[in-house]
Amino acid sequence: MSFLGVLKAVHVLSAMVWVGGMFFAYLILRPSLSVLEPAQRIALHGQVFRRFFLIVWHAMPLLLITGFAMIFGVYGGMAGLRWNIHVMLLFGLLMAAIFLAIFFGPYKAFRVAPGPVPLDAIRKLIGINLILGLLTSAIAVLG
Repeated sequence: MSFLGVLKAVHVLSAMVWVGGMFFAYLILRPSLSVLEPAQRIALHGQVFRRFFLIVWHAMPLLLITGFAMIFGVYGGMAGLRWNIHVMLLFGLLMAAIFLAIFFGPYKAFRVAPGPVPLDAIRKLIGINLILGLLTSAIAVLG
């Protein structure tokens, strides 16, 4: 297996974990929680976020590091790249910024005082990140 192959594999797997986790949480887990009482839903969200965000803290840097390694270490920089790589980089950086905003904003508030207000903010930002992640995946294939 080549160095480029390893970079691509880690890059794609990191993206799958992050975007797939958001997809599952937003479209499957969240609607399924309606069978629980509000206090139980909030407690479960706390456990899910704690575990998922720990994984994202690993997947996100791996995704960015492998992306930059391919751009600068394999392809020789930004100048010769196709449009889709530029868009993927932009969306990846936006997603990382949104994750940091979630983690240090409403998730921090949620850990101190779990409730519906920070939970709603977290959900909205994860929804934006999910859309960006799905668009990025589509752009990766289309380019």
